[in-house]
Amino acid sequence: MRHIFMDTNVVIDFLAGREPFATDAARLFNFAVEGKVKIYISAVSYNNIYYVLRQSAPGTVVIKLLEGLADITQITDVTGAVIRQSLGSDFKDYEDAVQYYCALAIPGVDFIVTRNTKDFKKSALPVMSPVEALSSLV
Repeated sequence: MRHIFMDTNVVIDFLAGREPFATDAARLFNFAVEGKVKIYISAVSYNNIYYVLRQSAPGTVVIKLLEGLADITQITDVTGAVIRQSLGSDFKDYEDAVQYYCALAIPGVDFIVTRNTKDFKKSALPVMSPVEALSSLV
């Protein structure tokens, strides 16, 4: 079984149905439902996902979506060490730094999935777009 860390943008694509990205994101989550992959999402992503989805849906609906998401994924902690590493990193985007150091803290994670692969140029982990991730899983 592959272990993948999912960046917030891909999760929002899936839950919000943002085309043309939603289909590939949904296929990745379907692999998790089928037990073919284990998807990890940082705890801080839940705040960001709620904020974005709440702009177009009632809070109760968004909470139900997040509950379903939590059922099919692993939620990773955002620790003090992750915050300190992120603050001291040379990432241009602080949120990407937090995502990266959360992923790096997961033993056995195979790769990060994001639509912003260019933002993870210095990653010690492989970084793939959803399309690339799907190709590697088939």
